[in-house]
Amino acid sequence: MDREIKVLIVDDQRRSRQSLKALLATWPAVASIQEAANGVEALRLAGENPPDLVLIDVRKPVMDGLETIQRIKDRWRDSGVVVLSMYNDFEPKAMAAGVDAFVTKSEPPEYLLSILETVFESRKQHK
Repeated sequence: MDREIKVLIVDDQRRSRQSLKALLATWPAVASIQEAANGVEALRLAGENPPDLVLIDVRKPVMDGLETIQRIKDRWRDSGVVVLSMYNDFEPKAMAAGVDAFVTKSEPPEYLLSILETVFESRKQHK
């Protein structure tokens, strides 16, 4: 797979964003990685450069993750959205908001990468 995937990481914790960015940089298919600390910033960045994949935490200030997910899915239907959360209890609401996958932060990095690749390939086939 060539470098073609544009990823947007949305997490209010800078350390989490940096760790995810370092992990995603190991994935050969990733062409660019943007970071947003909240939903408002995420929507602005997505408007400037629509992402192929959005990796988002549900709990965040300014605009909650569920509202951000709904707005991304409404506006950028081709973007795959994966929730990465510490809290399993958010999964039903996240799935109802239209996410493509839900991954807990306790999962190994390889699992997250495999989910992201699956979501990307699935979204690419539906274009």
